[in-house]
Amino acid sequence: MQENNVETKSEFRTNKQIRYNQTIKRTMDLFLSTIILILLLPFFILISLTYLFEEKKGAILFRQKRVGENGKEFYIYKFRSMIIDAEKKLKENTDLYKEFISNGYKLEQDRDPRITKIGFFLRKTSLDELPQLFNVIKGEMSLVGPRPIIEEELKEYQHRRNEFLSVKPGMTGLWQVSGRSEIAYPERTNLELKYIKKQSFLFDMKILFMTVITVLKKKGAV
Repeated sequence: MQENNVETKSEFRTNKQIRYNQTIKRTMDLFLSTIILILLLPFFILISLTYLFEEKKGAILFRQKRVGENGKEFYIYKFRSMIIDAEKKLKENTDLYKEFISNGYKLEQDRDPRITKIGFFLRKTSLDELPQLFNVIKGEMSLVGPRPIIEEELKEYQHRRNEFLSVKPGMTGLWQVSGRSEIAYPERTNLELKYIKKQSFLFDMKILFMTVITVLKKKGAV
């Protein structure tokens, strides 16, 4: 009976600590994402204006369905870096789609016919990711966490799928600062799950700092 009480108290403290950490994380997400949005507003305006010079006009923002916390689906926002109907055209090319899957759900830029000239620059500088700040403010994502994935990628997490889905996906994370596109599955799986185990306020701040360095070096950008 006494052992059960000890376990219950221990479990309560753990849950209380989790709630505390989530509160801090959400506060940090709202505060920092709002500040970053204000500071980078000129970039949003400038990037939006560049779409006026495209041959084929399309939406400025690209939306794609991703899997979020607890398996809840949401639409991730990015500045559009690809041609219109890019996903459809990729799947129409059977050989290219097989290469896309086998290469960790990505293609090298010089092999990817979907990427526009503006998109090439946006991806290389990671500026295409900026609209995800709105996902963070909406509470669908966090600044730091595992990258949001499409449903097909869940199989890469096998029996640890629920563990991966136990937290909000992030704009940046351990995978991005460790090499990003240079690191494929299953090593990517290990990094994402490692973050979930180690996550803390200080660890998040370290990753945010490392993200700035990684973006400036354009390391692993595709």
